[in-house]
Amino acid sequence: MSDLNGAYYGPSIPPPKKVSHSHGRRGGSCGCGCLGDCLGCCGCCILSVIFNILIAIAVLLGIAALIIWLIFRPNGIKFHVTDAKLTEFTLDPATNNIRYNLDLNFTIRNPNRRIGVYYDQIEVRGLYGDQRFGSSNISPFYQGHKNTTVVGTKLGGQQLVLLDGEDRKDLDEDVNSKIYRIDTKLRLRVRFKFGLIKSWRFKPNIECELKVPLSNTNTTSGFQFQRTKCDVDF
Repeated sequence: MSDLNGAYYGPSIPPPKKVSHSHGRRGGSCGCGCLGDCLGCCGCCILSVIFNILIAIAVLLGIAALIIWLIFRPNGIKFHVTDAKLTEFTLDPATNNIRYNLDLNFTIRNPNRRIGVYYDQIEVRGLYGDQRFGSSNISPFYQGHKNTTVVGTKLGGQQLVLLDGEDRKDLDEDVNSKIYRIDTKLRLRVRFKFGLIKSWRFKPNIECELKVPLSNTNTTSGFQFQRTKCDVDF
């Protein structure tokens, strides 16, 4: 191209276009368009991985528990009070103290063929009504497969016991009949052994509702203590 004076300038060149360096945001819930988005994306991915791992662990534990149950077929442990001897149970109305002397024998039956039981703690509590009047501990032991173990303990001493009107009426009836309605509770810490595997600790509650005759006198009914099955709550 030339102007009016004849000068030649060559072909016209269009101005350069501006190049944008910005990138579009990627789709998805964990898009990373900048440093902040990148950090958010990493956190989202980590949480997702942790969540998936926890679900996988829970599923595997459930499957393992089902397999163990199918293999060993655990049956419930059975508790009985086989003998109870009460030689004293007297309430002092002036002080509300109960003097007591009670011997107890228990049988614990493990009916399982492949499961052993560790009794890490056994606490025996004596109650009249809802009030505890005494307690004692039985030494820890291990119980093998299909085994019946006999354990005994003694509750003796005196204890302040505040009985309400209904419980005081029951005690008066028991004094007249010389047959006492005494409850015992066993608080346990146990572990189960499956071959080489030991379980975590369980804390079952055992409750036994007893009728115990006073042994140092002759009751008119000739009542004798009857072997009593206990309720087991795992």
